[in-house]
Amino acid sequence: MVMLVMMMVVMVMIMIMTVTTMMPIYNRKSKVQVEEALPNQQTVDYPSFKLVIVGDGGTGKTTFVKRHLTGEFEKKYEPTIGVEVHPLDFFTNCGKIRFYCWDTAGQEKFGGLRDGYYIHGQCAIIMFDVTARLTYKNVPTWHRDLCRVCENIPIVLCGNKVDVKNRQVKAKQVTFHRKKNLQYYEISAKSNYNFEKPFLYLARKLAGDTNLHFVESPALAPPEVQIDLAAQQQHEAELLAAASQPLPDDDDDQFE
Repeated sequence: MVMLVMMMVVMVMIMIMTVTTMMPIYNRKSKVQVEEALPNQQTVDYPSFKLVIVGDGGTGKTTFVKRHLTGEFEKKYEPTIGVEVHPLDFFTNCGKIRFYCWDTAGQEKFGGLRDGYYIHGQCAIIMFDVTARLTYKNVPTWHRDLCRVCENIPIVLCGNKVDVKNRQVKAKQVTFHRKKNLQYYEISAKSNYNFEKPFLYLARKLAGDTNLHFVESPALAPPEVQIDLAAQQQHEAELLAAASQPLPDDDDDQFE
């Protein structure tokens, strides 16, 4: 009997420690921000954050978000702004976390996004297409628009479509993230390559915990294409080597 009571006490203490660990990212201010950003959405009682995804049209933002099957099933339309909100849940060693991913539904093709899209944004992903140089050259504009409304939020830069062989933006040409102190990942939405990495980086930043990690993978749509891992590892090695080189004065110099 005494042994049983002691085991129950230990279990309660573990639960308290888990909740306490997540408290830095689940404060009242964070919850209010989510509720204000999502007036027509049902919020949850675990840490949740508004994540805005920006970038030129056709870079694969919608395809990327739709890989997460639960988020695709539970997505809701936000009529006040004209976007689809995908609730993406991830399971960490500190508990469950949700990103409310805002999908522009192609609005960016008709000009810049309205401030309402950015307001109350707590983290962001800027996406470009490694097969289209112009989408990378427009990254600074997206970054400027984002930071004009959302100050000091964690941002990840993603180069999508690395599964395509006709790559136009080489790994060594991607330098904007170094200039602005952003995290950069090469991804392939259609093959699920590096899908979780942007979310894990943002979760760690929001939690202030570099040891936070995912304890299980979310249900993802089956890969639509296969990525050449050997070729991609070469690109990653080039990216690592380029990081030790001096920054160019202008990114345009890289595209000659």
